[in-house]
Amino acid sequence: MPTRTATLPALTLIALCCQQAHAGGIMLYEIATDNVGLANAGAAARAQGPSTIASNPAGMSYLPGTQITAGLQMLYGDIKFNRDDDTNVSGSGSGNALDPMAGGSFFISHELDDHWSVGFGQYGDFGLAVNYDNDWAGRYFSQNSSLLGLSLVPSVAYRFNEQWSVGVGVKAMYGMLQAQTAIDRSPFGLTDRADGQFKYKDKDWGFGANVGVIYAPQPGTRIGLAYTSKVDLKFEDGLDIKGNGPLLNRLDGAKTRLDMTVPQTVTLSLYQQLDKQWALLASVNWQDWSQFGDIGVQVDTSANDARSTNIDAGFKDTWHLSLGGQYQATRQLLWNFGVAYDSSAVSDSKRSVIVPMAESWRIATGATYALDKDTDVNLSWAMIWMGDMEVDQNKSLSGNRISGQFDSAWIQAVTGNMTWRF
Repeated sequence: MPTRTATLPALTLIALCCQQAHAGGIMLYEIATDNVGLANAGAAARAQGPSTIASNPAGMSYLPGTQITAGLQMLYGDIKFNRDDDTNVSGSGSGNALDPMAGGSFFISHELDDHWSVGFGQYGDFGLAVNYDNDWAGRYFSQNSSLLGLSLVPSVAYRFNEQWSVGVGVKAMYGMLQAQTAIDRSPFGLTDRADGQFKYKDKDWGFGANVGVIYAPQPGTRIGLAYTSKVDLKFEDGLDIKGNGPLLNRLDGAKTRLDMTVPQTVTLSLYQQLDKQWALLASVNWQDWSQFGDIGVQVDTSANDARSTNIDAGFKDTWHLSLGGQYQATRQLLWNFGVAYDSSAVSDSKRSVIVPMAESWRIATGATYALDKDTDVNLSWAMIWMGDMEVDQNKSLSGNRISGQFDSAWIQAVTGNMTWRF
């Protein structure tokens, strides 16, 4: 049986310690840390807690003693598809494709001496989940799918002097993938046979690195540059086909390989202390989504044929710009706020119900309160606005077409975390 190469449909992260949210593609800034309230502004330069392991491991060199941050996060939103008259498949509306979901993260750092620091992070900053109603009009393109990318990152940092610090982390990403899509067993309405369905499920490990440097030209000013390498995930399983018939039986069990490249990224950030109360933060980020590949495998049918083919993502690289501030309102209370823009990884002509993404805007805020000199608690909130997203997809054999748009799509994140210093 033929081997197919593809990648899983993409929208948002779901489950375990991973989060759901949109970045330029499906890389996430919301990982249950205080960074949520800043919209990622200054992420590679702040060095204000052990969660810097995720954004720039060099930041550990600024953390005295042993510090631990643990966070929980709830995400919810509204991503609904409204079909138009060009849709030629019967079925219900999509329902809200984004289910509310909780997640979390954990970080620890330890200062060995005046130069060396070590740490460990567990978080999810890559992934997706889409969950449509099973009988909706776009069921032949996607019903539900999920991808988890849980990262385990042991890290080390070295501080040369008051100006320069470097850090590196080895990233082990555990990828978990599953997908489910309906199959049209009555193309063009020639018969009254019920829909078939195919399922796919597999797991894999991928490995990469986080590397960063921080330069502090003067007290109160930090410039951070961070790089995360690509991570290759390779999934392989047989298509699990439901639906009798000689055409579909040929595809049942067909070994299907899905190759995915988690993109490399580069982030440049600034942290500038303006006075005893105010600080300015900014970030510029690039993500290499053009190397992602295909977004999925689909089964298409006609009266005398059935095929499994790849769906080309047509992704392009994305850019992120963010600006934020911090205000030390009292000795105990620190207020964070930020705004960010992410370009879209997919053009309007390539957008699909499999990957309902677009450019996005973020507004965010949060507050950190010092319970005592060794314990902080943070609450943060972010709104990600994607707006209207038009879609027009069709299949060549069956002629199935889904056309319409996602109206006023948005996601919100509410995060709580605590930091302990020893």
